[in-house]
Amino acid sequence: MRKKTIFAGRKNWKIEDVLALAEGRALAAMPDDPGLREAVDKGVEFIRRGWKSGRQLYGINTGYGASVERFVPESLIEELPRQLVRYHGCGLGRIFDEKATLAILSARLISLSKGYSGVRWELLEKLVLLINKRILPLIPEEGSVGASGDLTPLSYIAAALMGERDVSCGGKRRPAAAALKRYGIKPLKLMPKEGLALMNGTSVMTALACLAYDRALYLQRLSSRITAMCVIAMKGNISHYDEELFERKPHPGQQQAAAWIRRDLDVRGYWRAPARLQDSYALRCAPHIIGVLSDALPWMRTQIETELNSSNDNPLIDGVKGLVMHGGHFYGGHIAFVMDCLKTAVANLADLHDRQLELLVDKRTNNGLPANLSGAPAARAAVNHGFKAVQIGTSAWAAEALKLTMPASVFSRSTECHNQDKVSMGTIAARDCLRILELTEQVAVAAMLGALQGIELRMKQKELKESMLPAEVAALLRAVRAKAPFVCEDRALEGDLRWMLTQISAKAWKLYEC
Repeated sequence: MRKKTIFAGRKNWKIEDVLALAEGRALAAMPDDPGLREAVDKGVEFIRRGWKSGRQLYGINTGYGASVERFVPESLIEELPRQLVRYHGCGLGRIFDEKATLAILSARLISLSKGYSGVRWELLEKLVLLINKRILPLIPEEGSVGASGDLTPLSYIAAALMGERDVSCGGKRRPAAAALKRYGIKPLKLMPKEGLALMNGTSVMTALACLAYDRALYLQRLSSRITAMCVIAMKGNISHYDEELFERKPHPGQQQAAAWIRRDLDVRGYWRAPARLQDSYALRCAPHIIGVLSDALPWMRTQIETELNSSNDNPLIDGVKGLVMHGGHFYGGHIAFVMDCLKTAVANLADLHDRQLELLVDKRTNNGLPANLSGAPAARAAVNHGFKAVQIGTSAWAAEALKLTMPASVFSRSTECHNQDKVSMGTIAARDCLRILELTEQVAVAAMLGALQGIELRMKQKELKESMLPAEVAALLRAVRAKAPFVCEDRALEGDLRWMLTQISAKAWKLYEC
């Protein structure tokens, strides 16, 4: 199938554009835009004339950061950007995966192609080639405080363009120079300002925020379905989700979560009367918990996409107007705050589903289901323990997610000789958020597997038939059972859980749209 093309430049990019490039569903390109080309060229020429005339220009003929008072003689100016890239090659930790790396490359292309960063058109085209040819810099996750932007991780992109350090290409780790040569790409000799422009921005944290947002968007809908399946399995009180009830507290996201749950509880001929007048909070208050995330996501999208479409290096160059604008647009405060908020809302879903699974496995709360959801016959019940260990694991994952909700943005550290004396920590917040999403997805699939076990136990007790279930819930039951059978005799469930996680990653299960 032919891939669509997404053009850089001054268009208003959406999170979905970054995802399309990161997931290989689209190709990047520079637009046929004479006005943009003129702005880019004039910015480069404005810088060249400036340093040739002896005008003081930050990061072009001065040192960086606290070294701004250091004057760089004309004979060394063209070496300065290469030195900047090289001394920032000190990242540690795990390497970003392919999807995250493509998102980072895309975010940096978006920012630089606005035409206010003083980089050549040739550099922008080479960024496009890195994306389209999958020449992926091996970027360590750790080393950014989020101001002056993501300096160290972004230096790995600059180094790859220079033909330095290693990249992933064709599924193998290769020297960047060899990978560029493989595709007939000449290494770039960075010009004044280009090293700084590539590195001095928020593109790592913003790219990760795009990925986190997308996962959270799917998770809110999945959480609503899991809740409904838990209610079915435990014969809960469906009146807790009545439309009229939620009109009295009209948070839109909360109303939406209740509506999704209500649709999945349209089980014909199952409930004669609720088992309890009021269910535990993990069932009764689920729309209120999921709804917090649902109501926050639209605001978060606005903040992420504003950052994504910004020129966020320093200084900014307007070659058309002849302006050099010194400022702090590399500061990732908005992304840091969004990620700190998102990770809290998501971790609450981990806590929710951990409690739902606890209700399912406990004979005192599951309304007549076997202890630990064991499907073993009576003669084998003494040696079978069903979901006992899964629930313990779920609590461990939930606890780890909750532990990581400490806001990163308040842990600013004064760095770089106190020039960077108040920093955003946005990249750490984004990485924390992705880890919390990973843990919460683990909790979610465990609760889902438990809820499906409970539903099938009701079927075996002749209280419920698959034909009575809403079509969407029945389809999900069949899809999961094709790979993860009903648990009769105890078995290792790791493989089932890992397969279910791949289905979340692929968004394989059809859910109601927002």
